[in-house]
Amino acid sequence: MRLKIYLSLSLFVATLSFAQEKKTEKPKFNQELATSLGADKYGMKAYTIVMLTTGSAKIEDKAKMAELMKGHMSNIGKLADEGKIIVAGPFLEKNKENYRGMFIFNTKSKEEAEQWVKTDPAVKGGVFSYEIFSWYGSAALPLYLKHHEEISKENP
Repeated sequence: MRLKIYLSLSLFVATLSFAQEKKTEKPKFNQELATSLGADKYGMKAYTIVMLTTGSAKIEDKAKMAELMKGHMSNIGKLADEGKIIVAGPFLEKNKENYRGMFIFNTKSKEEAEQWVKTDPAVKGGVFSYEIFSWYGSAALPLYLKHHEEISKENP
């Protein structure tokens, strides 16, 4: 019985060790993928983040607000389909800066990002204002979008 337990434990430890070793192996560098994503030698690149803030418009008409938000969501989808926006989403809690949501644009140009954010009907309508920041992150970030469609049953 002890021998059986010892062998089972040894097999478990060996399997665990193998699994841990496998996880620490660095994947083979893929130059073609790195180049296609615009990665530097660290696998990173410049992006532009737009922080949406509470705008100055006070829209009481629920139908008008719904129309602006529908346009906002549609515009996000359009910009994502064009490869311009790679991350978008609202903040889940209030904060002292009045940040409402965030976009990460696939450009290092603040001017270009500003042109793109100004296509948003909710920005045009004053529901949102914005602040723009340069940001440095993983060049692989755009790849998550193709997988998002695989895990979402519905679109907002």
